[in-house]
Amino acid sequence: MSSMANLLCFSVLFLTMSFSYCCMAHKWPAGGSTRFYDFKVQTMKVNKLCNTKEIVTINKMFPGPIVYAQEDDRIIVKVTNETPYNATIHWHGVRQKLSCWFDGPSYITQCPIQAGASFTYEFTLVQQKGTFFWHAHVSWLRATVYGAIVVYPKTEVPYPFEHPYEEHIVILGEYWLRDVVQLEREVLASGGAAPPADAFTINSHPGPNYNCSRNDVYKIDVVPGKTYLLRLINAGLNMENFFAIAYHKLTIVEADAEYTKPFTTDRVMLGPGQTMNVLVTANQPIGKYSMAMGPYMSAQNISFQNISAIAYFQYSGAVLNSISLPAKLPSFNDNLAAKTVMDGLRSLNPVNVPKEIDTELFVTVGLNVNKCRSKTPRNNCRGMNNGTFAASMNNISFVMPTVSILEAYYKKIGGQFTVDFPGAPLRFYDFVNGAPNNAPNNTQAINGTRTKVLKFGSKVQLIFQDTSTVTTENHPIHLHGYSFYVVGYGTGNYNSQTANFNLIDPPYMNTIGVPVGGWAAIRFVADNPGVWFMHCHLEIHQSWGLGAVLIVENGEGELETLPHPPADLPRC
Repeated sequence: MSSMANLLCFSVLFLTMSFSYCCMAHKWPAGGSTRFYDFKVQTMKVNKLCNTKEIVTINKMFPGPIVYAQEDDRIIVKVTNETPYNATIHWHGVRQKLSCWFDGPSYITQCPIQAGASFTYEFTLVQQKGTFFWHAHVSWLRATVYGAIVVYPKTEVPYPFEHPYEEHIVILGEYWLRDVVQLEREVLASGGAAPPADAFTINSHPGPNYNCSRNDVYKIDVVPGKTYLLRLINAGLNMENFFAIAYHKLTIVEADAEYTKPFTTDRVMLGPGQTMNVLVTANQPIGKYSMAMGPYMSAQNISFQNISAIAYFQYSGAVLNSISLPAKLPSFNDNLAAKTVMDGLRSLNPVNVPKEIDTELFVTVGLNVNKCRSKTPRNNCRGMNNGTFAASMNNISFVMPTVSILEAYYKKIGGQFTVDFPGAPLRFYDFVNGAPNNAPNNTQAINGTRTKVLKFGSKVQLIFQDTSTVTTENHPIHLHGYSFYVVGYGTGNYNSQTANFNLIDPPYMNTIGVPVGGWAAIRFVADNPGVWFMHCHLEIHQSWGLGAVLIVENGEGELETLPHPPADLPRC
């Protein structure tokens, strides 16, 4: 390239960055860089499990491209949809301060990007660093459309733990041989449960336990004596997972992109939507060790994939074709193993937890069985008791509107949502042990696009209560636009008299596993105006309606009002 062309390129880049900053300067303190990414939603052929199929990807990469940044950087990503499917991208765990338009969940903050169209996402990583990820947030495209976001501390700010010799991203996933968009349609039409995935994957590789996959294995080469940072991300659709490395301890130092007190364990559990940074020291005899990912299934009578995905943690000097030493995973229904990991999570330093609460919500989470309304029940009513499966919060099954709720709220378009999501279930009973899960009891959910409006600055406490209407289950509940303090959790029905809260150093998370047959309590300050989805990150539960929307009103001060929508916001 000529020097003139180089200069022109640089000038355009500089002008673009300057323009971005001149328009944003009133919003955030300067100091961050602007980073540009170009995402093309494209199909590509992959050969896995003795099978060739087309999958949807970003830039023909699986997993997709890594977004690298530093704390307080501004990110600009142009997403162009070159597939026949609708697409959106959600930046999971990014708090989207005053950038709700770019959060990404379809029909919540935007209409999907249609075939042939594009949309540019712009947001600032305000006081955020750590491991995040991005994923599709429409139908079940998240099965293959995902990638890591790695946000480093500011220059010359060290990690609060031993600096690792190397860092590696480890994304846990699930792989289907079927077209996942078609699969979701068929599952919803059937009224029944979703089939299990055909394989678990580690960085898209199933590993040697699966057909035709002996060489389809991810591997980390390690030097004896060195310490490695693994950035673990669970991007799976419908399963929670255990992860372990044979004969090696894992020290958790970060959960959901927030530092924790170091906690050493033999294995970790991540629900879909959760991220975790762990340190691993290569302190065992030279050899090839398995990194294993297997199922945590807390629900009863559900079929699931029970074959572990395997990757290799391989020492330099190990015999290349040696057998890998097996990793020991807990049994699939080991609730105590999941609880032990959660028990170990504490914020690194004492934190400022809201003490006086303005708004308290009590939200039941669980499954429902709706009565069969089909004229062909054999095809469409394959749920329990010949009904159809649904899922709900406070017994209301969330229905997606036809225009995004944010646009309807901002432009005052009527008929898309109501503001009457109840702050508690309509009736209380023994949620865990006495749920009405057999006919002729009424297990019907009420359908609705209901939202709860929160005043700006209100201090919110949310109690999530698992129910046993179909089965108790660990539900990974994700809140968009916020992280929250997990101040308490326990088994059984929540009881304010006996609940034990940690208001000193609770973990600060964006996705909380509500314990099987139990409850979890979270607190946050509603200081980010916009429309924020709160939903189960098990995709089948979200499809069935396990979600609700929180609308946070504008405040009155500077930096407390949601800006105008972007000019290229997709139309429905």
